[in-house]
Amino acid sequence: MVSTTTPYQADLLRAARNHLGWKKPRLVYALRQAAAQEGRSLPTDTSLLRSIARWENGQTYPADYVELLVKVYGQPAHRLGLADAPAAPETPGTVYPTTPTDSVEALTALWRTDLAPGSDMQTLSPDPAAWNAAPLAWLVSGQQEQLPNSRTRTQVGMSDVEAVRATVDVYADLDNRFGGGHGRRALIQYLNGDVAELLTARSTEPVGRSLFGTVAEATLLAGWMSYDSGHHGLAQRYFIQALRLAQAAEDRRLAGSVLSAMSHQATYLGRFTEAANLARAAQLGTTGHATPTLTAQFLAMEARALSRVGDHAGCNTALTRSTTIFERTKPGEDPEWIGYFDQAELSAELGHCFRDMGQAQQATTYAELCLGGTDGRYVRSDFFATMVLAEAHLTAGEPELACRSALTALKLGQQLKSARCVTYLSEFRSKLAGFATSAPVAEFLEEAESHRLWQQTAS
Repeated sequence: MVSTTTPYQADLLRAARNHLGWKKPRLVYALRQAAAQEGRSLPTDTSLLRSIARWENGQTYPADYVELLVKVYGQPAHRLGLADAPAAPETPGTVYPTTPTDSVEALTALWRTDLAPGSDMQTLSPDPAAWNAAPLAWLVSGQQEQLPNSRTRTQVGMSDVEAVRATVDVYADLDNRFGGGHGRRALIQYLNGDVAELLTARSTEPVGRSLFGTVAEATLLAGWMSYDSGHHGLAQRYFIQALRLAQAAEDRRLAGSVLSAMSHQATYLGRFTEAANLARAAQLGTTGHATPTLTAQFLAMEARALSRVGDHAGCNTALTRSTTIFERTKPGEDPEWIGYFDQAELSAELGHCFRDMGQAQQATTYAELCLGGTDGRYVRSDFFATMVLAEAHLTAGEPELACRSALTALKLGQQLKSARCVTYLSEFRSKLAGFATSAPVAEFLEEAESHRLWQQTAS
């Protein structure tokens, strides 16, 4: 049920905006600025404009925006007619399911809602509390769980599980080569169709555990693709459900990898404390289970968070441990899904950390090592490493080299549909403003305007 404002409340909201002489787009800008200070992601401008119109017409209540409206208008809630705001409704997917049966129900509901016409799932904001609640729920889980009892006659075998894994691998390859925005919806349609039916079918326990693990991998991919597309609240929800499925599959390695993905997203969104804790939870929860490769990856995620928060000593400690442990990696002992984390990927993580700590020489060294070790399958990763190299050159006061690298990245990213790539370019564009009088920069800006990803940075 949707709560509505009274005509009186709607008038107060409209009057507060008019008092400042703001048009609705100006309010959108103010809300976005206030949300950024809190590390909160908001929907698109178009969606926000529609919401504001509904609030001011008494159609819906701005329950999720009361604190932001109080902040941007500089008035107490009662002056805005919002003192008696109802509690914000629980959004689907952020609660860690209690049982495997609850997990299946929550996940299938999430798929359906994501695909529903007119769904606002892609505009949802992440729930900061869930970054703490979900890993804690997983860490304290201990007893073996019984998988859901099927009421259907359909029998699932290992061949069905292998078919799902092979199909998901195709989408993973598309994600790496073209970005999360390319096949995300098609993946969700596949999961909501063929895979949902398998989750309610009969199976032996080994097959059932394997199926849950494979669907956890697929849901983790859905989370990554949603994150890469800029759908951060939705991505968080997929990550939480992937974590729960991994628990049901009794796969602590995969669960740790899900927490690592959550850490990655939290760092991207500026929630550095939560990001570091998620990476540490991955390490703690996989003690005695993780391979050296996995532990090294989890430590790299902790280092990423610490580098952004300014804890250089902590970052360097985590990086040293990560590189030392990675040297213990043995061929054939890692799960297939962590195969991407090789020496080149570790170098990329080091490059990111040194970039964020302002250490241009080290960032340049490791970014170049990463680019020298890729095989062309991970186009988006190559894009990120090339942009790290561009920013490192800029930090070193070498705008010509920076622009040369950025242009290489733009050419790499011609087919990428990735909000994260646009963010990297936006940050570079902002830093490039300090070199506006440079001739190489002027030439780069002229050529960059012909590239789709660069055009998206303008908005």
